[in-house]
Amino acid sequence: MKIELPEQEFKYITENSQDCDKETAFVLTPQNEKYLQNAKERGAHSIINIKDVAKLFGIDKIKIVGITGTNGKTTTASAIYSFLLDLGYKAAMQGTRGFFMNDEMVEGKTLTTPSVLNTYKHIYQAVSAGCDFFIMEVSSHAIAQKRVEGLNFELKILTNITQDHLDFHKTIGEYIAVKNSFFQDDGRKLINKDEPKAAFNFKNTFTYGIENPATYRLIAYSLNNASSGIIQHFKDVVPFTSSLHGFFNLYNLMAAIAATHLLTGKKLEEVANVVEGFAGVSGRMEQVSEVPNVIVDFAHTPDGIQQVLNALKEKELLVVFGAGGDRDRTKRPLMGRVAASLAKKLYITSDNPRNEDPQDIVNDILEGIEDKAVVNVELNRRKAIEMALRDQRDDEVVVILGKGDESYQIIYDEKFPFDDREVVRELLKLK
Repeated sequence: MKIELPEQEFKYITENSQDCDKETAFVLTPQNEKYLQNAKERGAHSIINIKDVAKLFGIDKIKIVGITGTNGKTTTASAIYSFLLDLGYKAAMQGTRGFFMNDEMVEGKTLTTPSVLNTYKHIYQAVSAGCDFFIMEVSSHAIAQKRVEGLNFELKILTNITQDHLDFHKTIGEYIAVKNSFFQDDGRKLINKDEPKAAFNFKNTFTYGIENPATYRLIAYSLNNASSGIIQHFKDVVPFTSSLHGFFNLYNLMAAIAATHLLTGKKLEEVANVVEGFAGVSGRMEQVSEVPNVIVDFAHTPDGIQQVLNALKEKELLVVFGAGGDRDRTKRPLMGRVAASLAKKLYITSDNPRNEDPQDIVNDILEGIEDKAVVNVELNRRKAIEMALRDQRDDEVVVILGKGDESYQIIYDEKFPFDDREVVRELLKLK
């Protein structure tokens, strides 16, 4: 990828040595430094340090917000983006769902945190569009690989830390350390006070929470007919209402409300007034059908599954789920154990098997389940969903987990069209 920059001594910049020529400068990053010689051999105009690129892109003209955590990044980022737009600001958002500016999608889904230069390009576009804020999800991979190098964050946010990505980080200790390393500077931070694994530099730190005293604390809440709550911030005590379901979403809303308040300096009451306008994120606790009741969610970690199923614990649940291939194997039996403890029936199936045998993945999940009588195994995901819908009775809820709003299934290195929500709609028409 080449990016054209006007009014520079070179015409383009790139992080790919193969794209270098006399008009193109090579941007050196921790990921591509081994290709430096190749860039020179291809006649790169010059070599630029990634930190120097920030000035070329006008990054100092926009406020950057970075959100990391095992769960809740996408919903929290989307809520902040929504609140800022509703308060009259121009804003951009980059993350799992793609790249958005001022309520329009600019690019579709990509990595949670793209390459450094891709992020810089998006920020450059946001600055050019007059955006005041740039909201971005920051993955643990991106922190470890220094893909947020050179960015000056106005605010960093921690949602939570539970188990994920141990295929990359190897140990839970390393994963926790990587997440916490994002919060060791003197910049402004917003930390979930109820997350015991959080470790951070106390300077310029604000907190939010429900169980523990915090800068922003939820002092009362209701989960009847979606959610509502009352936030206390020093002397301010302000109510809000939301269409989002589930106790875990109260944390996402608290983070978003607190962040918007810190970023804008608006009265807390003004921020709380726009909460109701945020309808949530597709594929996150999304009700695909009301009668029969069918819900699709992205949950793909033990904690994520527990949060979603706990939010529906008043109902009898038929749960369809699997686990991604070529990913952390140690979480699979934990996912099985959690799901079995909260569901009436389980339908264990394929997620994105990638290069693994789907049956091997299922076997890993089954290791965590003592009572196999509640389990149905069907490797064909469409058939597994069909089984759950066929078995569903009266007030039972079918909950389909793992893929959310993904429109594909990854088998080996290929993506095949598959959307849980569309499959449900098709099957219900055939009933």
